Amino acid sequence: MVGEPLSRPSRSPALRRRDAVTGYALLAPSLFGIACFLVFPVLVVVWLSFQSWDLIRPARFVGLANYASVLTDPVFGNSLLVTLLFVVVVIPVQTALGLFAASLLTRGLPGSTLLRTIYVLPWICAPLALGIVWKWIFAPTGGALTAILGVRIEWLTDPVLALPAAAAVVIWTNVGYVTLFFMAGLLAIPQHVVEAARIDGAGPVALFWRIKLPLLRPTMFFVLVTSVIAVFQLFDQIYALTGGGPERRTDVVANRIYTEAFQTFDFGRAAVMAIVLLVILVAITVGQQLYFRRRTTYEVD
Repeated sequence: MVGEPLSRPSRSPALRRRDAVTGYALLAPSLFGIACFLVFPVLVVVWLSFQSWDLIRPARFVGLANYASVLTDPVFGNSLLVTLLFVVVVIPVQTALGLFAASLLTRGLPGSTLLRTIYVLPWICAPLALGIVWKWIFAPTGGALTAILGVRIEWLTDPVLALPAAAAVVIWTNVGYVTLFFMAGLLAIPQHVVEAARIDGAGPVALFWRIKLPLLRPTMFFVLVTSVIAVFQLFDQIYALTGGGPERRTDVVANRIYTEAFQTFDFGRAAVMAIVLLVILVAITVGQQLYFRRRTTYEVD
């Protein structure tokens, strides 16, 4: 009859099976990569967490002994605390700086294109190489900061200054990454929404806090999730700058895992630490998702 919607022709079971096989065949390379480089390593780490193994003697099943040892170890507890301090210091500062820089770079000011490239350069460089360069900059003898300030300061060997100095390097490295995504988010905000707010009398401050920032929540969610994961897994710069010292003031969890595995050669304890780190990251990520889920708008008419 006229006016009735056309119904889609039914597909035969054989055609549906063929489409399913084709889809899985196209997904096979990705599924193979996930299985080999994600699922299998996790399973190996879980297996190692129940073993005592030092790379020389055969692995020996010890049950939950590794878990009891790690969870009651004050050194590992210190590493968790140090990592949390890094997160508390690094995440708010680099997020605020990245948002501020993105706000400036999206205004089309002279030199913005060049500055965008300069901001991203530290993030695309090798973290270990950057750590070595910054170790020379912080060096109390012959270092760049000593030459500029004219004062000898033990930036990386002073227990009070080591963590802030290392955190500053991490912020300097990652702020370009944060800026890049906030720029994309700001440029994606529909101009008619901004213009309507201006017509209604919104000033620059109100426009940012009432219009732009709420519409940036999807970008904020992505930036915070990836940044928190990156800081919790921080290793390269710490290894190059301080090696976890002085007095374990910069001994983050990833550095502690490396020490247990490749200096103490206790792979069972190292595996337990890796599992604890994974559980913490999953819990934080789920918490962030629950927080942003009802506060995020992905489409604007």
